[in-house]
Amino acid sequence: MADTVTVRPPTVRPPTVGSAADGRRRAQRRKRRLAVVFVLPALLLLGALVVYPVLFSFGRSLFDAEGDRFVGAANYAAIVQDPATLKAIRNSAIWVVVAPTLLTGLGLLLAVLTEKVRWATAFKLVLFLPMAVSFLAAGIIFRLAYEQDPDRGVLNAAAVAVHDGFDDAAAYPTARAREGHGLTGGAGGPYTTTSTVRPGGTVGLGFIGVAPDALPAGAKAAAGPADAAGTAGNPPAAGTAGAADAIGGVVYLDFAPGGTGTPGRVDPGEKGLPGMTVEAVRDGRVAATATTADDGSFRFAGLADGDYTVRLPAANFEAPYQGVNWLGPALVTPAIIGAYLWVWTGFSMVLIGAGLAAIPRDALEAARMDGATEGQIFRKITVPLLAPVLTVVFVTLVINVMKVFDLVWIIAPGPVQEEANVLATRMWLVSFGGGNDQGLGSALSMVLLLLVVPAMIFNVRRFRRSGA
Repeated sequence: MADTVTVRPPTVRPPTVGSAADGRRRAQRRKRRLAVVFVLPALLLLGALVVYPVLFSFGRSLFDAEGDRFVGAANYAAIVQDPATLKAIRNSAIWVVVAPTLLTGLGLLLAVLTEKVRWATAFKLVLFLPMAVSFLAAGIIFRLAYEQDPDRGVLNAAAVAVHDGFDDAAAYPTARAREGHGLTGGAGGPYTTTSTVRPGGTVGLGFIGVAPDALPAGAKAAAGPADAAGTAGNPPAAGTAGAADAIGGVVYLDFAPGGTGTPGRVDPGEKGLPGMTVEAVRDGRVAATATTADDGSFRFAGLADGDYTVRLPAANFEAPYQGVNWLGPALVTPAIIGAYLWVWTGFSMVLIGAGLAAIPRDALEAARMDGATEGQIFRKITVPLLAPVLTVVFVTLVINVMKVFDLVWIIAPGPVQEEANVLATRMWLVSFGGGNDQGLGSALSMVLLLLVVPAMIFNVRRFRRSGA
């Protein structure tokens, strides 16, 4: 009988708890090593471009301008003692308060309005387009727009057009009286006759300094001795008797083509100066006023007997209105902030518009059903629900305005650069733009970093909370 062999299955021992935990730890270590391999290039780049410059700048801020002598906190103390730096800090504070507030409010307003208009997408596109323009290009655009000369600066061209629409410009800003020929007065007027004239007499008032091609289009040949009718608009010429109760005369350009003629006398080829305001003055009071005709003639009628002087007020010679001095010391910072608003309004509007689109419409409709007005809905529902988005937009803009450099450097002219400086431009000027004090410049860079970092941390925490 054959022997029976019993085959038993192999015994499988369950893994111990310790060995499983070791395996998990080894897997986690492998993942961490792999993560380090992928992150290492970014860490090296971050260290080279951010960490090292920050540490080097901090160390450099503790030395003098040449970097040879340790001065400790002396550079930081110099910051609060330098008037130009304090002005830059003041301007930076204005930027931080004004620009983000205006941009956030303007973006909110535009985002709400675009929901209620047709072609909202096209409107948003137009407002967002400046974001595609670099600060360098935007600075050049606004530097030209803010030019004082109305022939070059579009803003002043518009301002002059509006001003001249309500207030006529002076006709002859460059005119001046020919010396020694019957008129006295300084440049820009007023001009007064050196001798008096009685009713029935006439005066001739010659001026120079007006280019023939600058005369009004309707200017005619100056009234001469033959024009002695003594009527309004055609009075007696100089030296010609007129009506017993009237004084006549002519205001003319005392210069004939080719330089011929006699100074102080109306000669052939000389033209009258139309549109001049002329006054008859007696005992310090204006007795009559007239305006010169196209041939320069004028006439005062109905005068009482006595001695009069003839005066041409300064309004005839005022310099033309040249618009607003946008880039002067008083307005340069608001003007640059205006350029910044032009660039960043689209950014603010688009971000707030995205938050507005995420608001539940049920809440808005329920409020309308309860009889709430649009203003109440905006104040009590829309704005509170948008508060997180508004905060992120505001803080992001604060970070950006703290670092603004390009617009200030490009738009502000050299003579008022100090009035427009912010911390970033002041730091560059102190370090490289002629100051050559990299110790103080490094201290300014550390101050700027300390001001920016809290806002950045706040923004990062906001993003993490919203992601959670």
